[in-house]
Amino acid sequence: METNKVVFNDIIYVSDGIVRRADITIEGEYIAHITDKEEIPFSAITQPALSGEAGNEPLVLLPGIIDDHVHTREPGMTQKGDLSSETHAAAAGGVTSIMDMPNVVPQTTSLETLTERQRMGREHAFVNYAFHFGATNTNAALLHQLDPTTVPAVKLFMGSSTGGMLVDHGEALRAVFEQSPLPIMTHCEDTAIINQNMSAAQARYGKDPDVCHHAEIRSREACIASSRLAVQLAQETEARLHIAHVTTKEELDMIDECCLTNDDHKRQSSITMEACVPHLLFTDADYDTLGTRIKCNPAVKSREDREALRKALNDGRIAVIGTDHAPHLLSEKEGGCKHAVSGMPMVQFSLPAMLGLMEQGVLSMERLVTLMCHNPARLFEIRDRGFIREGMKADLVLVRRQAWTLTKDCIVSRCGWSPLEGRVFPWEVEKTYCNGRLIYHQGVFADGNQHAMPLRFR
Repeated sequence: METNKVVFNDIIYVSDGIVRRADITIEGEYIAHITDKEEIPFSAITQPALSGEAGNEPLVLLPGIIDDHVHTREPGMTQKGDLSSETHAAAAGGVTSIMDMPNVVPQTTSLETLTERQRMGREHAFVNYAFHFGATNTNAALLHQLDPTTVPAVKLFMGSSTGGMLVDHGEALRAVFEQSPLPIMTHCEDTAIINQNMSAAQARYGKDPDVCHHAEIRSREACIASSRLAVQLAQETEARLHIAHVTTKEELDMIDECCLTNDDHKRQSSITMEACVPHLLFTDADYDTLGTRIKCNPAVKSREDREALRKALNDGRIAVIGTDHAPHLLSEKEGGCKHAVSGMPMVQFSLPAMLGLMEQGVLSMERLVTLMCHNPARLFEIRDRGFIREGMKADLVLVRRQAWTLTKDCIVSRCGWSPLEGRVFPWEVEKTYCNGRLIYHQGVFADGNQHAMPLRFR
């Protein structure tokens, strides 16, 4: 990587729960110098004295977003997206590190397929990357062979979402919890409950029930039962459990505060929870206007559940915010609960969406940075990333308080659509830096991907 130097003079930045004004110098891949000038309240940033005239809206520097939950679709489903297209989309959204899921074709459930995906990352990823390893009913014995410095977690599907990756045998499930040396990241939905609900819905509404029934079929009861089992197994085996895309208020109440400590390499709890952006934005009332575009697993649920999730962002029960970025072709989203595929692209617009919630008072800028930058780094023990500190890798995003409308021509993801089309966002991503290099600036990407690096853990 070529040597470079970047200087931010008199910049406002957010890190470690504080908003400061400083001069910051990047040399090569690292943040070399931070000369703090003053601590300021974030509310002061939007005041006229700081915002200046039109066209000179305030800029704020944040750590690059770390998304622990992304599906890039490579290999095997590259008509939807691939490592290059989806990590370019990530860069356009200020996301500098992604952790990719194992339910591709072939699935990342052997040491050989893991090695092959890591090779693909080196060749194709545009931002920093890592790959979760997938648990199955038969591969628990492999888990001790995983390199804990290169693999963030073991992904365990406890619900009928992914074909051959469902782990539903009691002994196999326990074996994963007993043998995994890494955090276990679970998709929690009870298959038997879902199947029973689908049969009942088909008997009442036909072979392909309308998407408005999705939350009845993939019900809150299915999520609660599966998450309760995961928590029980984690407590019995002392495994490190990270429950992905929690959707119900009852799941949030299963554990005490799961916030991570300020010590970057220790957890206050061995059980943590992730909220995903779609469940923080949408409710089941949105099926009327957005239809299958917001069909995902677990399902978007009630307004009461969404408000509970939003509250949990601030009280410590939610540790991280991810996206479950899952690009599909719009043609695959046709149909209802049975035939329309589940999932939506979100990685490019997660930061603008959460900044929008910040403007609504749902959470503070400092808390947003904790949930999207600091805590992912703490939870997975990522080396040298997630903070704006001297000696850290220079993964940074510069955001501007400037209203803009999401239109189709903004979309970088290969699938070419977003459930957020037409929305107005109050903040935009102006620049993204990855390992010290400017890789995105107002719609223009850097050439090549030599700046991207594999994430290193523990």
